[in-house]
Amino acid sequence: MEWWEFALRLGCAFALGALVGVERQWRARMAGLRTNALVSVGSALFVLLAANTVDEVSPTRVAAQVVSGIGFLGAGVILRDGINIRGINTAATIWCAAAVGVLAGSGLYAGAAMGAVTVVGANILLRPVARRLQKRSVNDSQPSEIVYRIRIVCTDSQDTHVRALLLQTLSETEYTLRSLECRRTEGDEDSMTVYADIIVSGHQDEMMEQLVRRLSLEPEVSSVRWRELDEESD
Repeated sequence: MEWWEFALRLGCAFALGALVGVERQWRARMAGLRTNALVSVGSALFVLLAANTVDEVSPTRVAAQVVSGIGFLGAGVILRDGINIRGINTAATIWCAAAVGVLAGSGLYAGAAMGAVTVVGANILLRPVARRLQKRSVNDSQPSEIVYRIRIVCTDSQDTHVRALLLQTLSETEYTLRSLECRRTEGDEDSMTVYADIIVSGHQDEMMEQLVRRLSLEPEVSSVRWRELDEESD
């Protein structure tokens, strides 16, 4: 194999692996741009090694070993969060990135490109469909854990009081506080922003509205907002 063909196949694997990783990086997943690009490049290198050896080594046999070896990366991004499992989609994406790299390393450029586009399309286009189906099934199944994020903007000197008030309010409910973070508001040196992630059983939008109204009555609070976090596996 000529050096330029080697470089072409490796470059194709890098570019298409990075394409798959851009979508993951944009959604702030654990395995993002660099991970998917490296998985694709590594898979291509193994196949290129088989293609350039003098011995009778089948690239398909090497590809099978790549599929087996990629399992440790997939296992590393799957996490359990309460009763929910996160990271399954990210693990599947890593597996697909390896397949794209194998195709590129084998010189099947069109197949590698179509594979990368299909993976990105599946992650983007099927996402809203999966969420709608999940919401429809909630009414017929046991309530799952939902995570809400409350964002509170208050004066710089009263952030401790606001956090204490939030904790006191939550202690009167069955909600579980998963995380509490306070940092200075961007563009405003005189205010602080408090972020609280709350775990509830099932959708509790009305209860979130009541909690927000309660916090907004405080004079030191300038704004309070809430939203449901996307806890769907990446």
